[in-house]
Amino acid sequence: MRALLLNPNLPLSMFTLEESCKISGNRALCPPLGLLTVAALLPQEWEFRLVDLNARNLTEADWDWADLVLISGMIIQKAGVLSLVRQAKQRGKTSVVGGPYATSLAHEVLEAGADFLVRGEGELAIPYLLAALGDNQPGGVFEEDRKPDLTESPVPRFDLVNLDDYLTMGIQTSRGCPFNCEFCDVINLYGRVPRHKTPDQVLRELETLYRLGWRGEVFISDDNFIGNKDHARALLNQLIPWSKSRGEPFFFWTQSSVNLGQDLPLIDLMTEANFSNVLLGVETPETDLLKQAGKYQNLQNPLAESLGNINARGLSMLASFVIGFDGEKTGTGDRICEFVEGCGIPIILLALLQPLPNTRLWDRLSQEGRLLQGQTSGDFYDLSFNYQPTRPREEILAEFVRVLDRLYDPSRYLARTYCYYLKMRPTRQALARQRGEKPAESRRPNHPEPARAPLSKVILLLIKLIWRQGIRPPYRRQFWRQLGGIYRRNPSRLDVYLTCCAFGENFFSIRRAILQKWADMKTS
Repeated sequence: MRALLLNPNLPLSMFTLEESCKISGNRALCPPLGLLTVAALLPQEWEFRLVDLNARNLTEADWDWADLVLISGMIIQKAGVLSLVRQAKQRGKTSVVGGPYATSLAHEVLEAGADFLVRGEGELAIPYLLAALGDNQPGGVFEEDRKPDLTESPVPRFDLVNLDDYLTMGIQTSRGCPFNCEFCDVINLYGRVPRHKTPDQVLRELETLYRLGWRGEVFISDDNFIGNKDHARALLNQLIPWSKSRGEPFFFWTQSSVNLGQDLPLIDLMTEANFSNVLLGVETPETDLLKQAGKYQNLQNPLAESLGNINARGLSMLASFVIGFDGEKTGTGDRICEFVEGCGIPIILLALLQPLPNTRLWDRLSQEGRLLQGQTSGDFYDLSFNYQPTRPREEILAEFVRVLDRLYDPSRYLARTYCYYLKMRPTRQALARQRGEKPAESRRPNHPEPARAPLSKVILLLIKLIWRQGIRPPYRRQFWRQLGGIYRRNPSRLDVYLTCCAFGENFFSIRRAILQKWADMKTS
């Protein structure tokens, strides 16, 4: 059996980071981990071919080669999923569709002509699919109410990936989140009781990437990395020596709840394990809106204090905020801006609220008759609504665009970046040198040097950044002034500071696109 694995295009969004990919010379952000896991769950005597449409084109030769086509995607990829299903149908290819979109809105996928649909997690459902294929059944929907034990989940088929195509690799150590935010679909998809792979499993996956030659960023795509802190500590305590023994080949990104900011020892463990960035769901600084959304974990301690602790202890953050909650009052966007600028957070993932299927918010709005059927795109930047909000849509949109315009303004972004990294403590090695100590890494005999990108590539990246921010734009003097300030006042953080400056290019691009879309909407 020859299985063609297809990942549809992603529209311009926080999930693409197109400008970072261009600067680094990569084609896409991250390979589709779900499809790589599916490939590992299927019979290994099969032949597999992965086509990620974010990294390469799908050809007629690919279609002709395939006996079976497997498609996966998020709701934001729905247009691409449906298009691929229809193309498979036209070519007489048997299609299997799974992933968050197919799980949440199965009827749309089936109406497009999918033969088989896998709802939920593949570890339990795929055996049903294989049995149906073996019996020559023409189609079916497969799902399992219980959640799989992740200790039985295989190492994803990373060997199917062209590593040079991607900016980062992805792994997963757990699924599920203990919290119950009204607007979040994680608990509907993966449950409220986090399930985990063992630390040994995780290290096997990292070892596979290491032996394939990957070096650099690894995104740990857990729904909440600290959903079970005991698991997180156990993993980190094994990851640290594994990483150091191999010269620290990876640095990690992950997702976490804001209560991480009140556990300083856990933050220190993460930074010692080479965690560099964490995605945090802040959503809003307004306590009444947080209560209504059920995001009580953000109310247990002062938000600014938690975020400040994460900053000071050495983690960069990507903080998400949402506009459009029920009960919002005029000016909520200004309050978000004041909070962000007061905390000095550079990277803000701003979203326009879009209720997702099967969440508590979706169910409530459905009962209230406020859902707009067929309007769910999953795209937080398309300036559309799939529900009737409690204040005028035009007012919400205007406020959303105004906040995005302000926070993604290059000069303001660079100013926050400078403030953020001035407040971050120096690296452990820099602190040791300040105390006159020899860094611990240097004392270990035969300790290999951390794997780094070729010097020519580093120089090329720096040249691109200097051209984009230090020569061409009107804020070039600010760039040089701040670069000198970081070099003098916190030099050990110069590399992550420059990385964050470059990261801003993604948001400058989104800002231009949204402002143009908004202008077009107002004139149409």
